Amino acid sequence: MCEHVVESAQMASLKDLRVLIVDDSDITRHILGTIVRSRDWVVCGEAENGLTGVKKFNELMPDLVLLDFAMPDINGIEAATWMSASDPTVPIIMFTVLNLDGFERAARNAGICAVVSKGECWTLLKSIETAAAQSHRSIQ
Repeated sequence: MCEHVVESAQMASLKDLRVLIVDDSDITRHILGTIVRSRDWVVCGEAENGLTGVKKFNELMPDLVLLDFAMPDINGIEAATWMSASDPTVPIIMFTVLNLDGFERAARNAGICAVVSKGECWTLLKSIETAAAQSHRSIQ
């Protein structure tokens, strides 16, 4: 019973979650936006490449970032490194099709708290909830 109360309190605190989506695919950004909005969270911004993502991160101060790896200018690891240097309290989730050797370690070193495969998108909501709940950042 107590676990249910704690879980409900955590979910209530996520009610106003503001998410920045950074992916070079219009279709993926649209799908991610639909997933985020399905929980009544807010897409506070979108970016089509890593540099624009870093800029919007600094301007919008999101509560969480969904970030692709392979983008036309800088990759998601580089973008995450810059974002984490600016504010290490914001959870960053990498959402990508790639699964290279050493990738998870490089992602963690860049400040990424979770890597979710686009082939396993059904785990994304749980990853967002877990990352936001474990964050030391208060949701605005």
